[in-house]
This record gives sequence, structure tokens and C-alpha cells, in this order.
Amino acid sequence: MENRVFIFDTTLRDGEQVPGCQLNTVEKIQVAKALEALGVDVIEAGFPVSSPGDYNSVIEISKAVTWPTICALTRAVEKDIEVAADALKYAKRKRIHTGIGTSDSHIKYKFNSTREEIIERAVKAVKFARRFVDDVEFYAEDAGRTDNEYLARVVEAVIKAGATVVNIPDTTGYCLPNEYGEKIKYLIDHVDGIENAIISTHCHNDLGMATANTMAGIMNGARQCEVTINGIGERAGNTSLEEIAMILKCHKGLGLDTNINTKQIYPLSRMVSGLMNMPVQPNKAIVGRNAFAHSSGIHQDGVLKNLTTYEIMDPKDVGIDDNSIVLTARSGRAALRHRLSELGVNLEEEKLNSTYEQFLKLADKKKEINDDDLLMLVGADIAQMNHIKLDFLQVTSGVGLQPVASIGLNIAGEKFTAAATGNGPVDAAINALKQIIHRKMTLKELTLQSISKGSDDTCKVHVQVEHEGKVYYGFAANTDIVSASVEAYIDCINRFHNIEK
Repeated sequence: MENRVFIFDTTLRDGEQVPGCQLNTVEKIQVAKALEALGVDVIEAGFPVSSPGDYNSVIEISKAVTWPTICALTRAVEKDIEVAADALKYAKRKRIHTGIGTSDSHIKYKFNSTREEIIERAVKAVKFARRFVDDVEFYAEDAGRTDNEYLARVVEAVIKAGATVVNIPDTTGYCLPNEYGEKIKYLIDHVDGIENAIISTHCHNDLGMATANTMAGIMNGARQCEVTINGIGERAGNTSLEEIAMILKCHKGLGLDTNINTKQIYPLSRMVSGLMNMPVQPNKAIVGRNAFAHSSGIHQDGVLKNLTTYEIMDPKDVGIDDNSIVLTARSGRAALRHRLSELGVNLEEEKLNSTYEQFLKLADKKKEINDDDLLMLVGADIAQMNHIKLDFLQVTSGVGLQPVASIGLNIAGEKFTAAATGNGPVDAAINALKQIIHRKMTLKELTLQSISKGSDDTCKVHVQVEHEGKVYYGFAANTDIVSASVEAYIDCINRFHNIEK
């Protein structure tokens, strides 16, 4: 059996479906180029019929990258397939990913159909897609809860219709690893013509088993796995690219290889986290802040004597360089450019100069600047184009004192000020903000995250604000927690202002 496992990255499609994590086309191209450098085989660039933004992103990503296959998602609908084919017109290697639900639940409640009709629709969609491209992938949505015998009939039919890849998604993350592995093996053993297609895994993490299920599928004959950077995705997320890549690299006895340049993993993880404003949990495997940290005395003693006592991976293998240049207020543009380049960010001279000015301001507040700080700075100039900007914020609070905040806003060039009290400094500042912005807004959630460690650290703030029945997501980062909270709230207001325009 083929020992090459193809990596299908869906960060820009399934991963981007997380609320508040949408990227613009320029940001998507940045990620796509980094995925190409990482060595992924397939980039799922979007769902073209779903929006003009997705359609345009598939076109531009197709132009921007060279050797990975560019994939566009569709339903088993002719219009979807036609739009996808048009969006892929500039791709050097192109794939249409079409499919339909196959579980009894989907057939009955989603499609109000029958098993036989679903097979007919699946075959029709694949044949129609083959009119536009030679590489067609079929997904059997909710395959995890589909009867194996019926699933085998569907898979056999779509392969005969021309599918080159067949995706077996555990859409709800329900399967146990042994069940998912047995499902893949059943298809390998019972589908006539299975050798004419690649079987793919696509596992969700609702019960925390996405990586285990993906590995079970690979060990039973699947040779493509659908993954995302940092495991991002709807609900609890998707299988993590970095986990599968490093499992196969560490377990050489499996005899399975990927094309992934693992030293690009950590920089790309930081890039995606920064662009999508999605924090990486500190104990996340491979890329978490604590993934290579040892606090136990016994562990520390062992690691000092020999790294292999408690480390099965060299941090350098995933792109974590302990000897990397430390950036401070004394660092020059060359050092900044070099570090950004290592993170996959290459700036034009004008953008580098503006980022450097922001870098110096932040470096005056912090002793050392880390990668997350840099990625935050790269995107900071977007705020300069906003309708509403924070001019100043002054807060008085302390033990026995009523918190009071004074705020100044610049709204389309006009200056406004207000003051208010609150239950705490953040509440007081937001109350002052609301005195200027007369809209009915409800703060649904406010999450704080320190980027690294230390009292001078940059704080990331993510907020959810409800306005007229819709929830908007805002983000900001600052060394001052109250300022970051207010700026994140203003980010939300600017977002629904931009939509209303």
C-alpha cells in the first residue's frame, strides 16, 4: 500500500467557519503561501457559491500559489459546481470537492429523501464535476454515523462515476477510534474499484478524538487526511495538522511519510493564531506555549541529563528556536524584518517602516518582544482606517474607590468625550463609551489572554457584543488591560458599522 500520506489543509474553509475568525482575501493569500511553504498537498480555499468573498478568495489563492492542488467545496448541486469550476480557472492544479449527506438522519431529516435517491444525486454530482476538472473529491457527509454496508455502496458508485478521492467525514466527532478505523478497513475490503481512488479522513473533535480517529483511519488504509492549523474549526474544531505531521514523523516504524516541512509548523501556528485572533491554549500539543516546558523537578533533572528522557521531539523540528534573536527597543529594522520573515511575513518598505514605529512604542513598554507581539503589530494599522478610534482613556480605581473613567473618541474626524462610573475599571470605561455611542449593545463575553508571561506583557482581549439580535466579535491587544478591553469593544462597533454601510 502507498506509504505517502497526503495532507489536505482546510484552515481557509472549515477552519475559517469559526465565528469571529473570518479573514480578508489578502490575509488568506498570506496563509496560503505559508501553507505552500509548509508543504501541504491540497489547500481547500473556500466554498465559492457561499459568498462573493469566498469566490474571490479561491480565484486569488489560485493565482498566488504554484504547486499545491487548490480545492473548492460545493454541495451536490450543479450551480455550486459551475461556480466552483469558474473560481478555479487560474489554479495550476484544481479539484472540486462535492458531496452529500449519507447517514439515515441526514437522508430523512435534511433531504427528505431515500438511500437510492442519494446515490443517484451523488453519482450525478461527480459526473457533472468531472466535466470541468479531472480531480474530483466526493464527501459522504456524516459518514461516521452511516451504516458501513450502505456507505460502501455510495463509495463504489461515486468511484465508478469518476471520483478520484473519497472523503469519509466523522462530521459530528462521534466515532470511537476503533469504530472509525474499522469503517475505513471495511471500505478498503468491500468496495470494488477502491484502488482507483484515495480514501480521505475528515474528523471533528467534539469528543476530543479527532487526531486518534484520523490516525486510526490512516493505519487502516486512508492516504489523505483533512486537517487545520492549530486544530481550528467549527464547534470543538478539526484534526490538527501539526499533530498528524509530528505523529508520523516520530513514529517512523509506521513507514508513513508526508511532504510537510515540520520546521515551518510553529511560525505558521503563530501566524494563523494572530490573523484569526484565536488564542492557542498553553498546553496544546506541539505548538502550545507549555508543549516543551518542564516544571516537575524529576522531569527537569531527567531533561538536563538527557533530552530524550522526557522529550520525544526536538523543539527545533517544529520551528521553535531557543537561540532566536531577542527583539528589544534597541533592535533595528533589519532584525525586525528578519524575524517577521521567519514568521512568514514579508513586508514592503513602507509597511515595514510603519510597523517598526509601532514596534518601538511597544518595546518601550515591554522588555522583550515575542512572536505574538509582532504578529499583532503587523495587523495593527488596520485600526487606523476605522470609523471610530480611541483618542484617550483615563481610569481611576483602587481599594475603597468608586472606579471612574474618562474617554475620548474620534468618530469620523469629530471629537467626543464622556465620563462614567462602574463596578470596575473596565465596566466604567465601557459605560463612558456607551454615553457617546447611543446604540443598544449588550456585552455577551469578554476574554483576556496574556501572550506570554510577566507584568509588562501584552494582553489580548476578545469580546462578543450583541446588537439588534446579531453577535459581533472584536479583538484588541495592549499592555494595558482596560485599554485593550475598550479597544476590542470599539472593534465590535466598527464591525457592525461597516456592515450597515
